Amino acid sequence: MTAPAPLIALVTGASRGFGFATARALGARGVHVVALARTVGGLEDLADAIEADGGPSPTLVPLSITDEGGLRRLCLAVHERWGRLDLAIHAAAIAPPLSPAANTAEKDFDQALETNLRATQRLIPMLAPLLLAAPSGRFVYVGDDRTGQAFFGAYAAAKAGAEALVRAWAAETARIGPMVEIFQPRPMPTALRARFYPGENARALTPCATEATRLVDALMAEVTAV
Repeated sequence: MTAPAPLIALVTGASRGFGFATARALGARGVHVVALARTVGGLEDLADAIEADGGPSPTLVPLSITDEGGLRRLCLAVHERWGRLDLAIHAAAIAPPLSPAANTAEKDFDQALETNLRATQRLIPMLAPLLLAAPSGRFVYVGDDRTGQAFFGAYAAAKAGAEALVRAWAAETARIGPMVEIFQPRPMPTALRARFYPGENARALTPCATEATRLVDALMAEVTAV
């Protein structure tokens, strides 16, 4: 009997933090990870970690999530090589400087929108056909709800906009697929959080690997291999 082909998973923001931990957890379960991030060194560290865990060598994609042309080329390459995506975990995000809403720099607001909202909007139509080509394709958006928190205006607006878009997509595809969901991790000691809370006691936070395992365990019970 022929063994099923390995699952194919795209993880954005895979060079550090929760994205890194999720990509590593998927790799340890035999999933072929397509790891996207800007930082080459972090991606190479991820490959070393997955291989040390006994997982398959990941496909490393050193690319900004804001590079629309690069994302299109990536999706075309995934289609040509595998014809599908079983999973897409969108963890990439940027932390603009905290600022009163009345004093937010336009460049910081634009960067937050471009990375945290527009990139999500561009990914959806690119990933949808790849996920639909899988038996039970799933898209997971990593949420971080800061709505109404003082000084988080730029970050909260971009993340809330992206979450609203993802929720709309989830409602639209509930019957026809792909399955779309939002995962809200517990507070973790990530570089992004450290920008918001410098000097915070990281030991009081939930390790990224713990939250990644919680997500991956649930996904592996839901996604079917081909």
